[in-house]
Amino acid sequence: MIYLTRRYRFSASHRLHNPRLPEEENRRIYGKCNNEGGHGHNYALEVTVAGEPDPRTGMVVNLAELDGIVEREILERYDLANLNADRESFADQVPTTENLCREIFRRLRRGFRPAPVTRVRLEETSLNAFEIREEPGESR
Repeated sequence: MIYLTRRYRFSASHRLHNPRLPEEENRRIYGKCNNEGGHGHNYALEVTVAGEPDPRTGMVVNLAELDGIVEREILERYDLANLNADRESFADQVPTTENLCREIFRRLRRGFRPAPVTRVRLEETSLNAFEIREEPGESR
């Protein structure tokens, strides 16, 4: 099994706030990340796919295909976006980077077929990175 990891970058803003909680509790839980105006991050996204190299091409996947699905499913949707405004992705959950990482993984697992997406790693800052992974054959 060969694992191929590709790196992408995008910027997005969010406010960590749960509307089901009182204002004071939101401030206590999320601190400065609960700022009403929100705040932004320059995210580094790593997407890993796994498979055996195609005997004809020698590649696990065509990078142009992988880049295309990441562009359509992730970068077009989230780059320069306010994550709180994305009601499809975050209607029922706070747009933490943990939840964003899970949402990216879900979208890529659904949208890319040449080789399974087995890992998504999302770096929020030089101190914080979040990762979700699944080995080929596992199912979430």
